[in-house]
Amino acid sequence: MEEHSNLCSDLEKLEIELLLEGIYRHYGFDFRNYAFSSIRRRIWHRIQAEKLSTVTSLLDKVLHDKKIMDKLFADFSINVTEMFRDPSFFHAFRTKVVPLLQDLPSIRIWHAGCSTGEEVYSMAILLHEEGLYHKTRIYGTDINDKVLQQAKTGQIPIHRMQSYTSNYVLSGGTKSFSEYYTAQREYVRFHPFLGENLVFAQHNLVTDGSFNEFHVIICRNVMIYFNRDLQERVQQLIYESLGVSGILGLGSREGLSFTPYAHCYEEMDSLEKIYRKIK
Repeated sequence: MEEHSNLCSDLEKLEIELLLEGIYRHYGFDFRNYAFSSIRRRIWHRIQAEKLSTVTSLLDKVLHDKKIMDKLFADFSINVTEMFRDPSFFHAFRTKVVPLLQDLPSIRIWHAGCSTGEEVYSMAILLHEEGLYHKTRIYGTDINDKVLQQAKTGQIPIHRMQSYTSNYVLSGGTKSFSEYYTAQREYVRFHPFLGENLVFAQHNLVTDGSFNEFHVIICRNVMIYFNRDLQERVQQLIYESLGVSGILGLGSREGLSFTPYAHCYEEMDSLEKIYRKIK
């Protein structure tokens, strides 16, 4: 398809800007500062799926058919997660961050962009094993309410458990992973105690403000989909939401260098992108 070549014409760029502006004005979802190449790719996926030919034809559909908007919203929502994703991150958290949390009377943790919640449950398990979960409240937020509803069920497809068990072991898990769930045909369900201190809620990093002060904020592999301006806006939100001496965990392709807040943090683990707020 000519319009979907690697070369983006000025007209196509205008059409995409109008589409994103229309979505923002009509539905309130702001994707205008997402990384252009990523958002363009997802737009063309939806154009082809709907058997359309132009971005403008998709705009017409989106504005007049909420079901099409729901499909495009799902295309825009990046839902990639797994239990103990990047096990070395959780191992570093266990060895370097947990000792800093031991003496706190209570602990508040925010997982921003948590998708279906696997990493939130992973953190609950880790803190349980370290004797801290009873005094912790973990907030898992995402822009997509459908994935949050899935997270609240505490269910995971059983076919993923072999790789998740491997991740758990590599992350420094101290028990048998199977102790934390029961198998139910195609799914496993986590034991209820793991959900007792979890709060899943819709939150848009682009448009919503801070809602608490946290000791730990985990925002991994979320900002890679944003342009520089939006990344800085989210970094400001994180900075305002993190208490002094609070811990920030970013994704492997993210970092604080070259951001306005780089001087506000010290690096705790350069490889795993774990930082401590110092001012």
